[in-house]
Amino acid sequence: MDPASLPDAVKAHPRLGQWLDIGTDGGVRAYSGKVDIGQGISHALRLIVAEELCLPPQRIEMQPASTSCSPDEAVTSGSLSVQHSGAALRCAAAHMRETCRHTLALRHGVAPGAVTLAEGVFRVDGQGLAVDYAALVDAQMLAGAIDPAHGRMAQDAAACHRDSQRPDIAAKVFGEFTFIQDMELPGMCHGRVFRPRTLTAELDPTAAQRLVERLRTSDGILAVPCDGVLIGVIALSEYALAQAARQVARAEASDGLWSGRADVPTADGVVAWLKSQPLETSVVLERADGGVSDGTERGTLYRAEYDRAYLQHASVGLCCAIGQWTGDGQDLAVWSHSQGIFNLRRDLALAFGVREAQVQVSHAEGAGCYGHNGADDVAFDAAWLARAALGRPVRALWSRADEMGQAPMGPAMAVAIEARVGPDGVLQSWQQDVWSQGHGTRPGRGTTPSLLGAWQTASPFPVPLAVNAALAVGGGSQRNAVPPYDIALLRVLNHRVLAMPLRVSALRALGAHANVFAAESFMDEIAARQSMDPLAFRLAQLQRAEDERAVAVLTQVARLADWGGSRPATEGWGRGLAYARYKNTGAYCAVVVELVVQAAVRLQRIWIAADMGRVVHPDGARNQLEGGAIQAASWTLCEAAQFDPSGIRSTDWESYPILRFRDVPQVQIALLERPDQASLGAGECTAGPVAGAIANAIADATGIRMRSMPFTAERLMQQALAQADG
Repeated sequence: MDPASLPDAVKAHPRLGQWLDIGTDGGVRAYSGKVDIGQGISHALRLIVAEELCLPPQRIEMQPASTSCSPDEAVTSGSLSVQHSGAALRCAAAHMRETCRHTLALRHGVAPGAVTLAEGVFRVDGQGLAVDYAALVDAQMLAGAIDPAHGRMAQDAAACHRDSQRPDIAAKVFGEFTFIQDMELPGMCHGRVFRPRTLTAELDPTAAQRLVERLRTSDGILAVPCDGVLIGVIALSEYALAQAARQVARAEASDGLWSGRADVPTADGVVAWLKSQPLETSVVLERADGGVSDGTERGTLYRAEYDRAYLQHASVGLCCAIGQWTGDGQDLAVWSHSQGIFNLRRDLALAFGVREAQVQVSHAEGAGCYGHNGADDVAFDAAWLARAALGRPVRALWSRADEMGQAPMGPAMAVAIEARVGPDGVLQSWQQDVWSQGHGTRPGRGTTPSLLGAWQTASPFPVPLAVNAALAVGGGSQRNAVPPYDIALLRVLNHRVLAMPLRVSALRALGAHANVFAAESFMDEIAARQSMDPLAFRLAQLQRAEDERAVAVLTQVARLADWGGSRPATEGWGRGLAYARYKNTGAYCAVVVELVVQAAVRLQRIWIAADMGRVVHPDGARNQLEGGAIQAASWTLCEAAQFDPSGIRSTDWESYPILRFRDVPQVQIALLERPDQASLGAGECTAGPVAGAIANAIADATGIRMRSMPFTAERLMQQALAQADG
């Protein structure tokens, strides 16, 4: 292996011991900076290490991520854990394996090729010797740098383990798993931070003083710290804390603890608001490959606009953290389900004015979340409360209203597309314009802390404006704004909205959900106007691009769904197709959706074909594809945040409905495995194609073209009436 081709994480953390070492039982301990948020990444990484070391998976112990011992791999996001951390661990394990082989060969004066390995045991040809890793790995080896010369070797003997079951599933199913909400530390007390619902609110000092005096004399209350617009309560029990919360709610209702209104758009004016705000416009891509054929003037020009609502994370489990100050109040320990423990450590250090070395963040599993939810904010809350707890650990747990009303939302988006198609059915030109706020305000990426509580103290840090990552590292609102098809003239513009009255940040798939929905809806609209089959129209453009892997997933999903087969007589029945390569560099994914439209949309079946290169854990990959599809279906059909100048109003399941278990369709998945190709992530690639396929299936079933998500029954009726009048 060329040193330049080493994974970036290995270049940053080159010592073998930063990734692997030997446990007290002789097994191998593996370290990763990527965290498990329920997606099963720990098991996938375990299988990679087991494969390279030719060990059974149960001999690999994945260590919980902690800033005290794990390599810094930034944030667990972007469907990159297998690609990045998996590649690093594979490289480290290959180095350990081959270094042990060479060590044993040197000891016995034989060539390395004379040393064989099976089930974690090295043997020298012709000798009765059997040696395991524990006998060969020493401190000197662990302190050494990973050698790129020890490239990966296929370990066919271990390949059978890739279908092994995750060790955490049974405990989770039977309620025996210890989530962060279940953790209990010695002397632990319970706390909660009460705050306003907008970023511009002010606290009424007189009303606050009356409330604080009552709280401090209540049973079971240890302390009531106050700072800026924040009112904290630390209690001996959850019951006492709940009683205090009722007092705060009564005071807020009767005395108006906080005042301040946000300059937000009306529910039906979001798209106009996005376009009317100050904008930062950038060219995502502009190309003219070989000019345009003479048929341009004879081609047909098509235009359409699409949009989606603001979306909430809406995790069923509530955000939670534990904080404790020790060492005379100078050292902070935090337990969190953050997706970026090192980024959180950095911002906590900034917020509390201590050195990063004084802060330790340890990951503990909580409710699954894809994107920037409130996990980092509640970690600040726990640390802030713990400062008043005199060395005792404080557990902070958000309420349902906190969870829905305080966490960042996924930004609303508007997409306009204009394309010209020649007489031969070939796409000649395409312009895509995207309007959206930035999709990133995660901690650890700015000069000041990106933590809600740090913006609300008496000496507040500034509220950062949401930004987009560069397209080279995945992008934000511009993610998947570049269509995957062969188009001679292409122009993609991103218009970042420079306003943030309510918090927005990353939500699963970021801009890909809206951009793919728009592009794949538009492809179907063009195909219909051209009297072409939607599948044939896509394949024609992809074959021109010589994208064999894209053609393969589309062909496979069409085969699964019997695309082009006979239509049932069911009224309102329809099918839709969509395709995307996630981030234009990740997994290839094609989707077919079957549904029935009556009073509302009822999903019946979803077929998914995906090419993720080398698949480490097929069952885990299928779970990720299916989970992403179901969440995308919920966004597309049900979800839209409700808000007004007083803040977010959709703070429960009545005001923010999600897809119910009874509404989940059958899902069939085909993995187009390519063991000779690099692994690609599965967690987010279905989001855009599912949205596009649902829109296209509705049009197939009813002739109604839905361009604004979510596709609720009310919006379906409005669009049907609009088309009838138009």
